[in-house]
Amino acid sequence: MKLAWIFLLILVSLSSYPSLVWAQLAKSRNTLLDSKRVYSDRPKFPDNGAPTGRRKGGTSRDGCTPLNMPITALVPGEEIAEKSKSFLTLTISEYPTFWVYVPDLPLNARFGEFLLQDENDENIYRISLSLPEKASVFGIPLPQISQYTLKTNKNYQWYFKVFCGDPQKISDYYYVKAWVQRVPLTSKLESQLNLAPSTRYTTYAANQLWQDAITNLANLRLNNPDSHILIEDWRLLLKDIGLSELAPVLIMKLEKPQKNVTQSN
Repeated sequence: MKLAWIFLLILVSLSSYPSLVWAQLAKSRNTLLDSKRVYSDRPKFPDNGAPTGRRKGGTSRDGCTPLNMPITALVPGEEIAEKSKSFLTLTISEYPTFWVYVPDLPLNARFGEFLLQDENDENIYRISLSLPEKASVFGIPLPQISQYTLKTNKNYQWYFKVFCGDPQKISDYYYVKAWVQRVPLTSKLESQLNLAPSTRYTTYAANQLWQDAITNLANLRLNNPDSHILIEDWRLLLKDIGLSELAPVLIMKLEKPQKNVTQSN
């Protein structure tokens, strides 16, 4: 009888303060989610001896209007003195997306070009781009066409250029260059990704799959621009490669037109 009365009192208490009870549960749940969100082992992307490129494209060049900030490839790298170096990145994607930052551009520098080559300098994919006027971060996807498929364990180099004038003419331009390699998807990694499908970028980052980490998180941010968790994780991810100053920059999708898609062997 005494136990019955105790049980009844508990039920009455819960029904009398439902908002308090659910608030506590929600708080505990959010705390748990936040603890899982934080990387247990902060990812690092060091120079691994692979080919290096140029992460930042400078702010001034003969014949070009000076830029307030350099165009930047969103890849791991380092800045030593006035030299900017990019490191090779990894991906499991056959058709990765390549991310760049472009500052405010003058009227005569609204045209760009993306070029993907193999390690023998043979062109794989090339496209001309119309660039946004305002400073932004955007991705350049590799079309999902078999002729552009990245082969596993092969190095590829990519360039992004911003022309100072008419891109159809020989002119000065700013550019960045980086390297990427596709690696096989292992059963262990696949299992890890399936455990947390909504935050796969944390798994990619922990496994140093930079191209996949930034693409997954950038796309999530595009679809959820007001998410404080995604905003903070974006800041942390860029901080890991020394580009935290670009975290507040608008992420956007490139608007068409894009033209002159070519492939050559």
